[in-house]
Amino acid sequence: MRIGSDRRRDDFEINVIPLIDVLLTLLMFFVLTTTFVQHARMQVTLPKASAEDRDAQAPLLTVMIDRDGRFYVGSDEVMGEGIGPLRRMLEQNAGGRRDGQVVIRADAMTPHQYVVTAMDALGQLGFTRLSIATTPNPPGDPGSER
Repeated sequence: MRIGSDRRRDDFEINVIPLIDVLLTLLMFFVLTTTFVQHARMQVTLPKASAEDRDAQAPLLTVMIDRDGRFYVGSDEVMGEGIGPLRRMLEQNAGGRRDGQVVIRADAMTPHQYVVTAMDALGQLGFTRLSIATTPNPPGDPGSER
């Protein structure tokens, strides 16, 4: 009598290989999409200034400086200390153009030296149209009457 061995031949098997493929694909998708969004979440509190009409032309480059002194050109973080790595990143992103508008977006609590370093690197590369991004003072703010 072979009653027990017949049951083992009819056992149901689940093939998990397609499930693993789908899970790995989803994992890769989430890993890749989160790395692209990482720098867009950087919060920079801009200093305040009076509200005036400004040039609406899109800037050639945007240099962001956070309160810890880290530099970002566009959405790419500048790796390394000092003016050299910042200059190399600016050259890469600008290509051969030096005539466009460059906006420096520095946090209000950033030490002045970091802004000067960014301006120095831009000046050494031949950029002449620099502007510093600010936020407008709210109406009735005592600082807006200066």
